[in-house]
Amino acid sequence: MLDRNTVDATDIPAVMAALGREAKAAARPLAIASTEQKNKALLAMADALEDQSADILSANDKDMAAADKSDLAESFKDRLKLTQERINAMAEGIRAIAGLDDPVGSVMTAWDRPNGLKIERVRTPLGVIGVIYESRPNVTADAGALCLKSGNAVILRGGSDSVNSSQAIHACLVTGLEAAGLPGTAIQIVPVIDRAAVGEMLKGLGGTIDVIVPRGGKSLVGRVQSEARVPVFAHLEGLCHIYVDKSADPDMARNVVVNAKMRRTGICGSAETLLLDQALPDQTKRDILTSLQKAGCAIRGDETVCALTDNISPASSEDWATEYLDAIISVRVVDGIDDAMEHIAQWSSNHTEAVIAENPEVVAKFFNQVDSAILLHNASTQFADGGEFGMGAEIGIATGKMHARGPVGVEQLTSFNYRVHGTGQTRP
Repeated sequence: MLDRNTVDATDIPAVMAALGREAKAAARPLAIASTEQKNKALLAMADALEDQSADILSANDKDMAAADKSDLAESFKDRLKLTQERINAMAEGIRAIAGLDDPVGSVMTAWDRPNGLKIERVRTPLGVIGVIYESRPNVTADAGALCLKSGNAVILRGGSDSVNSSQAIHACLVTGLEAAGLPGTAIQIVPVIDRAAVGEMLKGLGGTIDVIVPRGGKSLVGRVQSEARVPVFAHLEGLCHIYVDKSADPDMARNVVVNAKMRRTGICGSAETLLLDQALPDQTKRDILTSLQKAGCAIRGDETVCALTDNISPASSEDWATEYLDAIISVRVVDGIDDAMEHIAQWSSNHTEAVIAENPEVVAKFFNQVDSAILLHNASTQFADGGEFGMGAEIGIATGKMHARGPVGVEQLTSFNYRVHGTGQTRP
């Protein structure tokens, strides 16, 4: 396994090629590892995270100090920051993954042919997954655990801002692998911070990487999608909308909107645009807007919204296209469900949208006609998360339509093959 303290950082292609070879070799025994062996590794990883939490927090302090000096945005610092509570949550997330059904080897469907052939479609690992992410050290644990459970080796490339935190977490994952008799190289972390390493991963490391999963800002994901020579599971951004229909329960609407925006503003499931039905009573609209303001949210609204209450800035067309990842929300008054869907169709990133309504016809229309990976009814967009979906964790939210869409959990990290059983049949 390559160590960033001893590796030759001047020869990035050679370093990355070695990483790819090691991952490819580790993928073979991992693909046939038993469920019991994988779960043993996962539980040992969770224990190691808790046992080594002091070391992880110390490493995170170094990253946070560097972040303060580099004047990173507060939203980035929030994603970078680790606490004992967040470490415990990582450990519990890994334990939840251990409790999931093992997808590898499961029969998706089976049928018999008139000639007596028995055909099965069976889940298989993808192979080697490359995960490229930014200032989220928790992704190190989530991605490593999900790839292990699904029988895949993984190469992790975290952002330079989180290098110390990610290295400390990675050490715990290797401890878990080795405790279960699995190769420590099944979960690898890129040992250099040079961005050229990303370019090497996007080339596929000589055919050793089977899929790339980027998790970060628009510039990172855009680069991955434009340069990658291997398949990509990705979303460019989480430009999430909430539409509040005239049939909505006013108290529910207010509570859901505030939570969707303000629970954690720096995550991809945070609401960025609020659409209010013009048929809502003006007082209901004001209550929602003032509740957001009291929670510390700045509002950028259209002309009608600006007239409803004080301290609202006029919205520009740029606002409708902005993923703020901050305590800012764009608000527009729309002419019912059709106008709301038109706005979403124009500006959405196809990540997550929510409708707050009691009218079942409105809900049905929203669910049938809005083309996004996750749709919610009377619930916060902050539930756009694999853990909240019962997946234990996720490696990202995919907004494309091929192979995986929505939270990418253990099942989405598998492919399949066909297994055909015969009794000597030949084809005439």
